[in-house]
Amino acid sequence: MAKKVTIYDIAREAGFGIGTISRVLNDHPSVTPETRKKVIEVAKRLNYQPHTYAQRLARRQSETISAVIPFFTNYFFIEVLRGVQDKISELGYDLVLYGVEHPDQVEGYASRALQRGKVDGILFFSMKVPDKVLVRLKETNLPIGLVDSVSPDFDSISVANAEGAYAATAHLIELGHRRIGMINAQSVSAPALERLQGYRRALERHGLSFTDEFVRIGRNTKQDGFNRDAGYEAMTDFIKMGSEMPKAFFVSSDIQAMGAIAALNENGFRVPEDVALVGFDDIELARHMRLTTMRQPMFQMGVLAIERLVARMANPDMEILHTTFSPTLIVRESCGALIRNQN
Repeated sequence: MAKKVTIYDIAREAGFGIGTISRVLNDHPSVTPETRKKVIEVAKRLNYQPHTYAQRLARRQSETISAVIPFFTNYFFIEVLRGVQDKISELGYDLVLYGVEHPDQVEGYASRALQRGKVDGILFFSMKVPDKVLVRLKETNLPIGLVDSVSPDFDSISVANAEGAYAATAHLIELGHRRIGMINAQSVSAPALERLQGYRRALERHGLSFTDEFVRIGRNTKQDGFNRDAGYEAMTDFIKMGSEMPKAFFVSSDIQAMGAIAALNENGFRVPEDVALVGFDDIELARHMRLTTMRQPMFQMGVLAIERLVARMANPDMEILHTTFSPTLIVRESCGALIRNQN
């Protein structure tokens, strides 16, 4: 028996994404005449039977995808959502954003989405979705994607946080630092815990002692502590240590590093001449602040999240996929390496 031709076969032959193929077969007005002509020609040549697509189309009710994020103002999410919006516009879907402050709100939102059938798929960002919600979502077969978190039952896109923190700390050690502090976020954040693990592993593998005294968390808990004020507060606490203060720091996010640098400047410390810093994220401000940091492919994560979710919507039985990106060290002035190389 011959294998049935699918929209994936058409996409491969025509050289377009499955979203474009879907719009052509659904007679969507946003498709150019040239694209429509090429897709139809390929479909005819492959003897594509439209009823296969119609069965899939019947499962799509709203042409809307929602993104559930812990908060809207974090620079990480802004960059990831740029990628999400870029790809979702290309595919012709609408995007609905939901900001939540507590896991209980996730459960309430998921219940409403399932009851009303308002979305065709959901992306959850940087949060631990309650187990009972995951169970219910799995039972309903609503396409789900996780970004910056992992579950064995759903497609996920994440960053190797521990690996990145290890590389950041090891870079400072290679520059000759032996007393290295860490400014971290709240322990409720999985990325914060993973980055702490990487920092500690780097110290221990290089023969340096880990001490709780050298890890500080700002008191401002907004965005789980990934904010400028928290970085400022944590560095202020370090400065109060006087001569015992470390002279190099791994900071768990770039935005915290901005606050840390402000505290240092206000207290007469120069970066990197007196204190070296390495951040994490590589947000746009990092380049302007000349901050050495671990770059996350945030925009690309957003694009891939949508591509993966749309593929899951078209083919619910496809294999679950997990993608983990490795952060890249971007060396700028704040760590002191460029000054060292000039001497």
